[in-house]
Amino acid sequence: MEETATNAHEYTVSEISGAVKRTIEDNFGHVRIRGEVGRLSRPGSGHLYFDLKDDKSVISAIAWKGVVSRWRFQPEQGLEVIVTGKLTTFPGQSKYQIIVENIEPAGVGALMALLEERRKKLLAEGLFDKERKQDLPYLPRVIGVVTSPSGAVIRDILHRLDDRFPTHVIVWPVRVQGESCAPEVANAVRGFNEFKPDGIIARPDLIIVARGGGSVEDLWGFNEEEVVRAVADSAIPVISAVGHETDITLIDYAADRRAPTPTGAAEMAVPVRGELIAYVEDLGTRQRNATRRLTANYRDRMRAASAGLPRPADLVSVARQRLDLATEKLAGGLRAARQQKALMLANIAPRLSASILRQRNGDRGTRLMQLANRMPPALKRTTTEKKQRLVSLGKLLDSLSHKSVIKRGFALVTNADGKLVRAAAQLSANDALVLEFADGKVGARVDGDDALPKKTKEPANNSKPPKSKPNEGQSELF
Repeated sequence: MEETATNAHEYTVSEISGAVKRTIEDNFGHVRIRGEVGRLSRPGSGHLYFDLKDDKSVISAIAWKGVVSRWRFQPEQGLEVIVTGKLTTFPGQSKYQIIVENIEPAGVGALMALLEERRKKLLAEGLFDKERKQDLPYLPRVIGVVTSPSGAVIRDILHRLDDRFPTHVIVWPVRVQGESCAPEVANAVRGFNEFKPDGIIARPDLIIVARGGGSVEDLWGFNEEEVVRAVADSAIPVISAVGHETDITLIDYAADRRAPTPTGAAEMAVPVRGELIAYVEDLGTRQRNATRRLTANYRDRMRAASAGLPRPADLVSVARQRLDLATEKLAGGLRAARQQKALMLANIAPRLSASILRQRNGDRGTRLMQLANRMPPALKRTTTEKKQRLVSLGKLLDSLSHKSVIKRGFALVTNADGKLVRAAAQLSANDALVLEFADGKVGARVDGDDALPKKTKEPANNSKPPKSKPNEGQSELF
């Protein structure tokens, strides 16, 4: 075939690819593109490859490993995003693509959709179950606070703790916004859990994760999975105090308790010291009052029981009289018994001697002789035992007898009929009395109250307490 003459320039494949690349990069440098994340892959290199599409077209997107690690959140398939990057071509496959430098959700709605999807995922794993929640300690000795050391949040917490119940606080400084927020907060929670109870730095009994209010984007670091998992796995109880009362983050679901504000977290962590002191004092007062009431009740019951008991003197009066009567009869009875036994012995002695003589050469005689030999010692022994018993009874009689009491300085008062006078109410004026002392008896007559000595009033300045009488308060003996 004959060649057609033309003056068109002839390009190589590389030349035309380079020209296209330069044209696109020169006319479309840094651009912002809005679209939906399509097919997404993360190879072992750490780079991120995904499609950015709308209802008509698709653009390939690439994000290098170093850039991806700085993003606040990672794109997920189906999420509408806005990417910023440089448009270029890939000559090896004759296609154009965008090198993504930054990515953000396309509005709050997209963020909330991502947040809800992540919440459902973590909920399905059981990270928000009530069974995982721990009880907060009543009086934590050490409180760990994860927050920014330069913000107003830490000052509010310390001020509130000082007002309610001063407690030792350890602050773990973190960034509460931006790309490094999530890893720093997660590392802080895990770091507190790794403290030893007996280490140089005391292990906290409670952790407070706190941040002030902000937009959804500002609080996004507390929605990241690594933060939620660190809080859910914490062996130390955690209070979430992120944002204001209307701000909800995923850390709130994983924490053991959610506080509406950082100040509320401090109020939740410790009781009011003044109220606690008042409560303890009230318990002490109630305990003392209950003890007094119980003691008074037992005292009244004891008094009521003692009122029904007989007097000790009445209990032993009958036995004392029987003892006096037995004492009077004892001496005569012992003499009569001794005379009777002596008479019986005198009566059987001749017969025993004759029987011994008759039976001297027989077995019976031998036995009688043995009995005769044993009888005098046995009689002597029996007599000695009776005598010793008599002496013991005599001593007992002396110790219980009223005569021994009289020897100590008392007197036995009887009336004209010989009856004991036990009380002054039994006497009248001119009654005759007999006073028995240790060395004898004397007569007396009652003169009445006029015969008693009159009491004289001593000067007040020289008054002395009366000396107690030796026998004052002693019970009546008879």
